[in-house]
Amino acid sequence: MTGTGHQGGTAAAGPAAHRPTLATVAERAGVSVSTASLAFSGAGPITPETRDRVLDAARELDYTGPNPLGRQLRSGRSGVVGVVVGDQLKRAFRDPVAVKVLDGLVSTLGENGLGVLLIPGIPSDDPQRAVDPLVESAAMDVAVLVWGVGSDDPTLAALRRRGVPVVIGEGRATEGSPLVAIADRAGTAQAVRHLVDLGHARVAEISLPLDSSDRSGPLDAARLAEVDRTPTANRLAGVRDVVEPVASWETEASLVEHGRSAAIALLGRTTDDGTVAPLDAASRPTAVIAHSDLLAAGALLGVRELGLRVPEDVSVAGFDGLDLPWLAPDVLTSVDQPLARKGAELGRAVIGLLAGEEPGTVTLDVELVVGTTTGPAPA
Repeated sequence: MTGTGHQGGTAAAGPAAHRPTLATVAERAGVSVSTASLAFSGAGPITPETRDRVLDAARELDYTGPNPLGRQLRSGRSGVVGVVVGDQLKRAFRDPVAVKVLDGLVSTLGENGLGVLLIPGIPSDDPQRAVDPLVESAAMDVAVLVWGVGSDDPTLAALRRRGVPVVIGEGRATEGSPLVAIADRAGTAQAVRHLVDLGHARVAEISLPLDSSDRSGPLDAARLAEVDRTPTANRLAGVRDVVEPVASWETEASLVEHGRSAAIALLGRTTDDGTVAPLDAASRPTAVIAHSDLLAAGALLGVRELGLRVPEDVSVAGFDGLDLPWLAPDVLTSVDQPLARKGAELGRAVIGLLAGEEPGTVTLDVELVVGTTTGPAPA
């Protein structure tokens, strides 16, 4: 029994005994362990010649670097940024807006040696939970709330209880948190003004979700008073800065199918035989402003499904500036926002927080780009 136990111990210890350590590398390079550590960290007073000597010794010994867990314990940081995408992940990755913002954010963080933990803003496994379990337990140095915060936001509250610093994208200003915003109210107003200048007096609106309730349906004054998402609030206000829409429809998510359903509801009617037909020309909207390009693209499909022409019968405009080649030959009239730059600015805000910089606000400009989907109002 003793012999077997001894052999088991030797077998377990064997590989560890031959595994190179930082001290082994330092000995081979002829430097102290602290100097060797500086060579791997890339910081501190060390000459390029000494760093090269240490790294050469590490290659000779097949040493890949200090234990990352040990480095985290010494620095008090995980090297991880929690990114709350504000919705279910399966929805987020169907939305090119979210993908482009995340690309800019992850690239900027990666260039600065930081990793990313993606966290859904809506718990998918347990509807009774207010926040995803990762928000309450995962190691992270900073959290990014990509699509802002709601009133009495449980995710923000959980992060604050843990003492995790927060960066906010497109949300209301929150004390102690950097904010990256876009001029979406002014951009939406510019798009609606473009429609009015083309002679459109009956403008319908397809709205982003007002909150996390997954509701869809017509918007009235009572529902408008309940808006709890900043991008939605800004775009609703931008429309009303120019006109009062003749009809407004809230969607449950910024996806093509929701834009299609909304357009059919706004522009169509159910006939006696149960089919859907367009409203009479004298009463139906002549233009649709959608809060996102995916909603606008869906609206375009819905308009055509009703047998109407774009833009001769109905003009359609969106918001985001996405490249949607599958709409060809149409090019969507849209408010272009700098999506990748927005993500990069969120990343820079994270780096600033970690460096101890004072939180501030960055507001990015947007620009109306006129395509083929808007034209003069029908006579």
